[in-house]
Amino acid sequence: MQNENNLRIDKWLWAVRIFKSRSLASEACKKGKVLIDKVQVKPSRVIKIGEIISIKRLPVVYQYKVLGLLGKRQAAKIVVDFVEDITPEEEKMKLDLQHNTGFELRDRGIGRPTKRERRLIEELKKKS
Repeated sequence: MQNENNLRIDKWLWAVRIFKSRSLASEACKKGKVLIDKVQVKPSRVIKIGEIISIKRLPVVYQYKVLGLLGKRQAAKIVVDFVEDITPEEEKMKLDLQHNTGFELRDRGIGRPTKRERRLIEELKKKS
């Protein structure tokens, strides 16, 4: 059985509700999107209280401080005692900026919009 002082990062990220599932947390670690002290970590990395964890979710890099170790998923009201969001306001503003720009994201390889699609896009922009 695992000791509460030795807690894997993927399990902690899931328990404090940063990721919806433990497999998503593990996948993010494997892809290099989870950093501790600017170093990519594996899902099995043991975390300690006081460490700063950075999570890349483009365009924002979120930062969290470990206040306590939590191995099992708890109610959202309890989770605030174990994690502190220390993401700078400039990073959060990047997300707002992306939502407020008029840029559409199109999948690669589907080509230019047709005349009908363009008209629908313009109509949606006017409503916003």
